[in-house]
Amino acid sequence: MSENKKIAQEIIDAVGGQDNIQSVAHCATRLRVVVNEEEAIDKDRVENIDKVKGAFFNSGQFQVILGTGTVNRIYEEVEKLGAATSSKGEQSEKAAKKGNKLQRAIRTFGDVFVPIIPVLVATGLFMGLRGLLVQEQILGLFGLTPDDIPANFLLYTQILTDTAFVFLPALVAWSTFRVFGGTPIIGVVLGLMLVSPVLPNAWGVAEGADPIYFFDFIPVVGYQGAVLPAFITGILGAKLEKSIRKRVPEALDLIVTPFLTLLVMSLAALLVIGPIFHAVEGYILQGTLAVLGLPFGLAGLMLGFFNQIIVITGVHHIFNLLEIQLLENFGSNPYNAIVTASIAAQGGAALAVGLKTKSKKLKALAMPSSLSAFLGITEPAIFGVNLRYVKPFVMGLIGGGVGGFVASIAGLAGTGMAITVIPGTLLYLNEQIFMYILVNLIAIATAFVLTWVFGFSDKDRKKAEMEQS
Repeated sequence: MSENKKIAQEIIDAVGGQDNIQSVAHCATRLRVVVNEEEAIDKDRVENIDKVKGAFFNSGQFQVILGTGTVNRIYEEVEKLGAATSSKGEQSEKAAKKGNKLQRAIRTFGDVFVPIIPVLVATGLFMGLRGLLVQEQILGLFGLTPDDIPANFLLYTQILTDTAFVFLPALVAWSTFRVFGGTPIIGVVLGLMLVSPVLPNAWGVAEGADPIYFFDFIPVVGYQGAVLPAFITGILGAKLEKSIRKRVPEALDLIVTPFLTLLVMSLAALLVIGPIFHAVEGYILQGTLAVLGLPFGLAGLMLGFFNQIIVITGVHHIFNLLEIQLLENFGSNPYNAIVTASIAAQGGAALAVGLKTKSKKLKALAMPSSLSAFLGITEPAIFGVNLRYVKPFVMGLIGGGVGGFVASIAGLAGTGMAITVIPGTLLYLNEQIFMYILVNLIAIATAFVLTWVFGFSDKDRKKAEMEQS
């Protein structure tokens, strides 16, 4: 039996066996198990399995932290062993009755936006690389000037940086239809209708162009870069499609269901949902800017400190909307710079634990967990190390606050989202790169020193392990 297969079997046994598993799915770092009876889970046994970096129950799911790459391999073995597997969207429906309404709403929000993030990450990287092509200092190293870059090549780079945001409503509508049980391709077409070239371009209207007025008072524009109109349209569209399908004879379903869904929802989206929720989106953006614009670095201090607490609650995906709005409107994302400090700091705290402890087992867990945090994934460091001993986590929060404060004072802002710390350097390839590195080093050093001096000792470790046993 291969090592990964053995681990998969041990996880299945520790969560109560096949009979206790409703479904298994996974995200970037975690195996997510919906179970029949939470009491049947042996959490301590799960946490002692090889490659497991922590486990916890949240929003109706038992989440086993395995880390990037590893989780995919373990999931494949779980699937081969016959456990009921599903997509995250399908699993959301099975977990829908678990947790309160707010938890369910936020989990659904995450299920919609997480699949879109990879293309937005790629777009952010393209923005960073395009920034290099117009930097005189960088080009000067090769004896070039911005005028030496062919216009057609710059046009091609614009295709790379603009496409995802121009057609963002199609991506959002597709994912929303998928999560809410509609036909995804109908969602794609409905989303594309929101950015149809026959409509006045949203950015053009923002710069003074006239919208089309229906009934002399309803402004209709394209919704390039908009999120909420497509999200609400996707929810209502998927529900409408399922309702129509129940009432239409099977012989006519292929023709009638998509026809009525697109007809009704395109009118609703352009005449009602779009104007209302585009305005709501504007208010959310203004609120976000007001918080980020707090004086004396207060925004960075607060967000840098509290960000990883928000991660623990599992509601951090709700901030995807804010980051997308910042990028779509300004081409920069100050929130990313603050978040990266909070992530780097948890890595610094875990690194201090790994270097200071004499426990070989903890050292073997803490060192790779800190590396994982420096690559942008904090769950192994948080759940596997820092939270287990509490003080390192608090020192990491302080380090995140200090790093976020410096990022806010310096006006640091990335060209993309969703990647941080070491990979995040690609979002700061403009004049900000040295400040970005400095912010990360400050966050890491603050958390490391505080953890080393005040936050951890093997005496604390033994006491914590006795309490947990």
